[in-house]
Amino acid sequence: MELPELADREEIRAVITRYTRLVDSDALDSGQYDPSQVFTDDATLDYSSAGGPVDTPAVTLAWVREMKSAFARWQHLIGQVDITLDGDTARATAYLTNPMVATNPDGTETVIEVGGYYHHELVRTADGWRSRHMVDELVWTR
Repeated sequence: MELPELADREEIRAVITRYTRLVDSDALDSGQYDPSQVFTDDATLDYSSAGGPVDTPAVTLAWVREMKSAFARWQHLIGQVDITLDGDTARATAYLTNPMVATNPDGTETVIEVGGYYHHELVRTADGWRSRHMVDELVWTR
């Protein structure tokens, strides 16, 4: 692999990481998150496999914030990231595991875990790689 390709792959991994860190952080909860660090202006996010919307980042991430409110803690874990580059476009699939801790009425905790993939269609912009379409594909729940 040539150095420019390695740099592109690392930047795409960084975009995926920024997305999961934003979802896991207080920045999403407080509404103080800049979607332009991850998504193009015309991006769509598809959370239909989790019962959510297919819409703009603003709409879909408001739904994510609402879903997160049922949990005391959560953390995304990203595994393999498969990237296919094609000039100024790319496709990336990242394996995900997301454990979430719910507090029961008696004060005990229950861990609910989901696993699946984030599928991104990305484009190179003046500000670097950005996702223009993301699909959250849930494969399992425990």
